[in-house]
Amino acid sequence: MDDSQGLRAAVRTRDGWAVPHAVVTVTDMTGAQVAREQAEENGDLAASAPPPGTYTAIVTAVGYAPSASTLIVTASGRADLGTIVLARTGGVELPPPGPWTIDPAHSSVAAIAQHLGLSSVRGRFASFEGRVDIAEPVENSQVIARIDAASIDTGTRTRDEHLRSADFLNVADHPVIEYRGDGLTPRGTDRWTVHGHLALNGHTRPVDLDLTYLGTGPDPWGGVRAAFRATTRLRRVDFGIRFNQVLEAGIAAVGDSIKIELEIQAAQGTSLPS
Repeated sequence: MDDSQGLRAAVRTRDGWAVPHAVVTVTDMTGAQVAREQAEENGDLAASAPPPGTYTAIVTAVGYAPSASTLIVTASGRADLGTIVLARTGGVELPPPGPWTIDPAHSSVAAIAQHLGLSSVRGRFASFEGRVDIAEPVENSQVIARIDAASIDTGTRTRDEHLRSADFLNVADHPVIEYRGDGLTPRGTDRWTVHGHLALNGHTRPVDLDLTYLGTGPDPWGGVRAAFRATTRLRRVDFGIRFNQVLEAGIAAVGDSIKIELEIQAAQGTSLPS
């Protein structure tokens, strides 16, 4: 087929990402369907055009609001819809499907515990890695993250050594903390609940993350980055961490729960730029 002829379209998100396998349905002026074609994985469509005339083209895709426009087929058989922009249902554009690699240099994993019932002690894990696999539909997305338990850093060497001991993280026997997320539930236009399991100190428990999607954009290395923020709370006893010191006033030195705060930046693809 001549490139100047036929039914052609490019289906994209508001951010310019391809919408794979979008469906273009063409109806005549009476509403009767005359054609139904599917775009490729890259969001582009090239197919035979209906006879010359004026039609309505309706573009649909799972997870996106449909778009309708007038289609004019010329006497030469040209029917070009141009670029059709679909808005994701709920109004928030999400990263395109595929693998995204967590960049530890631009991410953080922090744990905050209450101390003496008055203030909080914040620690961060300096060494971790992970990957996010965005699915279509996005609710089927997955994430895996592995944290070096011994890399805990609270700014005090004595305290860090105690946290690495069998009283807390027991890094000698359980050097890796692992989280596996296997699905999402929408909680708003840019918020999701990640459902998964956390393996810590030899115990594996279901843990949900409250996730906020912060956006997507280019990076200085010619790639694309996506950013997320997530939080959750853990009960120490659920993971076999029962050590505590009760002071004379009856106040526990360390709180029963720990708040986890994640700031994640991920690069599109299976590896980070070198």
